[in-house]
Amino acid sequence: MGMVGCFAAVDRVTLSKLKSDPYLIEGYLHPDDGDSDPPNYVDVDKAWHGIHYLLTGKIDEGAEPLSWAVLGGEEIGEEIGYGPARFLEPEQVHSIAAWLPDDIVFKSRFDPQAMEKAKIYPEMIWVRDGDDALDYLVENYRELVAFYKSAAERGDGAILWLS
Repeated sequence: MGMVGCFAAVDRVTLSKLKSDPYLIEGYLHPDDGDSDPPNYVDVDKAWHGIHYLLTGKIDEGAEPLSWAVLGGEEIGEEIGYGPARFLEPEQVHSIAAWLPDDIVFKSRFDPQAMEKAKIYPEMIWVRDGDDALDYLVENYRELVAFYKSAAERGDGAILWLS
């Protein structure tokens, strides 16, 4: 299995309700007893850490707003998967969408040796898989860009979590 980066866009009203009652977060993120995904959902599989690294050049944290895209946000609720979920306000989502680099810039930051040395998850694929690992990152990055751009257009916030 492994750790999968998950993202769900939420409108202001829903985000406000979830912040007011964090115990609702589990049911919102795993509707139908976990048999379906929440609305406006995307996952970037195990590429989440590699995407964060290429956006920020850091293992964790980094300069805002790009550091918010994968590992940002304020914790909300109890642990669900690997730690609690985190939320981003609509203004943060808008900033992320505006700052996400195009594919050319994103690809130019790929350094398999540095990623292996930094132990970017999933470890040991970056050098071994080379261009295939980059393709995997780019494919998932494009999904994340589309997610943030759509959420920003709607004026949504976001919930992020590792499952």
